[in-house]
Amino acid sequence: MMQTGLFDCQQRFDQLDKAGDPLVQLNAIIDWDAFRPSLETLRQKERKSPAGRKPYDVVLMFKITVLRSLYNLAFEAIEFQIRDRLSFMRFLGLTVSDCVPDEKSIWLFEDQLAKAGLVEALFEQFDAFLRDNGFAARKGQIVDASIVAVPRQRNTRDENTQIKKGETPDDWPENKRRQKDTDARWTKKNGKNYYGYKNHVSVDAKDKFVRAYEVTQASVHDSQVFEELLDKKNSSKDVWADSAYRSEASLEMLAEEGFREHVQRKGCRHRPLSEREKCGNRTRSKIRSRVEHIFGVQTMMIGDMVIRAIGKIRVRAMIGMRNLVYNFNRYRLLAAAG
Repeated sequence: MMQTGLFDCQQRFDQLDKAGDPLVQLNAIIDWDAFRPSLETLRQKERKSPAGRKPYDVVLMFKITVLRSLYNLAFEAIEFQIRDRLSFMRFLGLTVSDCVPDEKSIWLFEDQLAKAGLVEALFEQFDAFLRDNGFAARKGQIVDASIVAVPRQRNTRDENTQIKKGETPDDWPENKRRQKDTDARWTKKNGKNYYGYKNHVSVDAKDKFVRAYEVTQASVHDSQVFEELLDKKNSSKDVWADSAYRSEASLEMLAEEGFREHVQRKGCRHRPLSEREKCGNRTRSKIRSRVEHIFGVQTMMIGDMVIRAIGKIRVRAMIGMRNLVYNFNRYRLLAAAG
């Protein structure tokens, strides 16, 4: 067995640096301790006894959650990868002799984050940081939604009927209830069926940061959360969206709020689009399509868009983390570009 030399780890880190380790860049530009006051609220519950192991540092646990979201790792996988990868250890400030949180500790921390609704607060905190540091929302906003699938449920027709009514079948034992997502819903897009949720986002047209998001069941129409997503702090009143958001009600709402609409036109069987309308759609698409970059990056980060979590509370937290981690990564790229 080969002996590890004194400078072997540093030599490996130097090689990672030359390759442009993104985790080093994230550590260099993000003040993780700025999130500490918010994260410490998870630990305000008084301990029943001073006995036992003290909880892991909240910033360490949050950075592990960032890694999990950035690389789409399961709980058991993230524990192994932290032990195995030098880049992960360096990002977390750990050495090979330090204790690594086990998968149960990581799961419990993320469960606390989700139940406390803290991901939304952390997202807003970083958005405020961006606005205060030269990345205010400018040049209008783009609104769109992406389907986020969860594992499909194999229920009977009667069980599905009860679930749609907001009820849980009485004959399900407790262990089965814990494994069933009764919040997710089916939807169809481009002839394909999906089961899960939607990530609705508002993106600023200039820097392509996610400025607001909402999580709903997949069956909720995109236009139903249109108004909630609009960012009134944007320097421009221009709003781009695809044809799913076009209705008399939404256009009236935009006019009343003082926004300028750039919503794609849609034709139908008895009223096809005119050449002028098609030309207008192409012009609007040059800006509106920028939102596809966000969903494309998230898909690259996580492979498929399946979230392996149960219930809207945990799914909302995981989707929120994906949006926040996207903003972290986007900030890293823009900061590096100068």
